[in-house]
Amino acid sequence: MSDNQPLTVKSIEWNDEQSILRIIDQTFLPGRTVYSDIKDTGRVWEAIKKLRVRGAPAIGISAAYGFYLGIKDLPEDNFLSFKVEAERIGDYLKSSRPTAVNLGWAVDRLLQTINAYKEKPVGEIKKRVLQIAKTIHSDDRRICKAIGELGAELVKKGDQIITHCNTGGLATAEYGTALSVIYHAHIAGKDIHVWVDETRPLLQGARLTTYELSQAEVPFTLITDSMAGMVMQQEKADMVIVGTDRVAANGDTANKIGTYSLAVLANAHNIPFYVAAPLSSIDLSTKSGKEIPIEERDSDEVTHWESHQIAPKKTTVYNPAFDVTPASLISGFITEKGIVTENFEENLKALFE
Repeated sequence: MSDNQPLTVKSIEWNDEQSILRIIDQTFLPGRTVYSDIKDTGRVWEAIKKLRVRGAPAIGISAAYGFYLGIKDLPEDNFLSFKVEAERIGDYLKSSRPTAVNLGWAVDRLLQTINAYKEKPVGEIKKRVLQIAKTIHSDDRRICKAIGELGAELVKKGDQIITHCNTGGLATAEYGTALSVIYHAHIAGKDIHVWVDETRPLLQGARLTTYELSQAEVPFTLITDSMAGMVMQQEKADMVIVGTDRVAANGDTANKIGTYSLAVLANAHNIPFYVAAPLSSIDLSTKSGKEIPIEERDSDEVTHWESHQIAPKKTTVYNPAFDVTPASLISGFITEKGIVTENFEENLKALFE
């Protein structure tokens, strides 16, 4: 590993010559690293829905390329017909997962591009759309690096950090959000140790975060979600850093189920609780967490592990994929434009000015 560059995972690649989106299929990790080549919008939708690609920024990037795959072969003789079909494709992609704001943000940005160039030939508009998709991809890599470098300043030498779900290169273009902070603190020689929540029911922490930390040679220990409180009680945690799928205007934050519990525990033990959030995950049009749509997933994710049934048949299941952490429990937001630690409603808005 380089002295100044973390060893990270790149989960998304675009092949220009063949117009192929290549992803690491995360459903196979950590047992096998399987790459999937995607050539059409339907398979992008399926990859997002089935968590083959996951993490709010990665979903947005994949949706952007999926949008281009949907429009690239449309007829070019009539702009209005092209626009109507492009909007249908955009709505279809948005339907895959409702909570992560990056998905809608990316699709809307491409639809705005189409409208901005409506006087141009459709063939040129398609090229512009692909260019913007690539920009979203490259910008995310730069943004995640900045989040990591800024957030690492909050980490003291010898700190022990709890994190939840997966927020690394698998969830973004590269580096990650919360894991980017951890990577950059590690390469800065801060001798950190990470406590990784397993993240039930799909074990993104156990399967994915441990995979990435192993690749980057960052010291870690895996725990079940229910052990985090004891780790804090035993004074083995100095801070909590998580990612986010959507931040409301007032600072309320939606993230993987279990995040709220972790925030309550951190607050009870007087441990700082930080959210690493690119600006693309901050939704100023959503006033509070009460307005954030929470995705509910299939009951089999709870009653089964892979093909093994672990609960009686016909067991009633409640399986929200996300929960909302109130802004009052959050110590600060680590963004690519700086760290916001107070007056969230005012200062998050100021980041966009």
